[in-house]
Amino acid sequence: MMFRHRRTVAAAALAAAAVSGMSACSAVLGEEESLVDATSLTVGVKADQPGLGLEDGEGGFEGFDVDVALYIAGELGIPEGSVEFVGVTSDQREDVLDVEDPLLVSGRRVDMVVATYSITPVRKTEVTFAGPYYVAKQDVLVRSDAAEIGGVRDLEGLDVCQGEGSNSTTRITEGLGIDVVPTEEPTYTDCIDLLREGDVDAVSTDNLILAGFQTQSPGEFRLVGNPFTDEKYGVGLRYGDVAACEAVNRAISKMYQDGVADDMLSRWFDGTGLETLDSVPQFEGCA
Repeated sequence: MMFRHRRTVAAAALAAAAVSGMSACSAVLGEEESLVDATSLTVGVKADQPGLGLEDGEGGFEGFDVDVALYIAGELGIPEGSVEFVGVTSDQREDVLDVEDPLLVSGRRVDMVVATYSITPVRKTEVTFAGPYYVAKQDVLVRSDAAEIGGVRDLEGLDVCQGEGSNSTTRITEGLGIDVVPTEEPTYTDCIDLLREGDVDAVSTDNLILAGFQTQSPGEFRLVGNPFTDEKYGVGLRYGDVAACEAVNRAISKMYQDGVADDMLSRWFDGTGLETLDSVPQFEGCA
């Protein structure tokens, strides 16, 4: 299950989606319907985050989040061939799950989001979260020659980039009271490009995301390694689908208990120096 994955959907499911204008899942959330009844699945993942969710240039996606989504799908009884991945950005994640007025991606609604989606009180008013399936920590990425930056406090007065829809710089400015100059770009790939060119001084977000970019450009960037805050990655589901949330939580528990999660994390983040999580995270609850 931990290999490069194609965007594949059963032809019948695609035909049904074309007729209905909805995503290729068999269950639409209603009074008694749930994602647990689905026979196919459309999953929103990041398309530009190495090690987590990255479009491979051949129509497929790969990374830890992709592997997690496929594992969950398997536990829900949905075969890999009936799982389709579509790329979503940070600011699209609530909208693609909206039952009443969904943002269509590739002509479809998204049934589930596994896209470094931090669980927050505000987001829980719009999305039902299973998990977390991982707890990352916010850290800082700088150019390798920026020896003067040893932690988040050293960012005072500097330019810090975040992806659109992220809360990363808010956690620095409002959460820690550190006055930085925030820059927001559509994606973290754009932030990394600005960092590379010297147009910003740092990029701050979850350490798994930063470690992925660091491994993609060896020697060019340095992960400060002085994390602050916990980032609980949840599986985003349509609001109110408690049955699906409970089923996904059972799958996440099994994924850690069987050692599969550790294998996935080793596959994508060995050599980064990160100490990755190896036990079941404490769940938030589905109600």
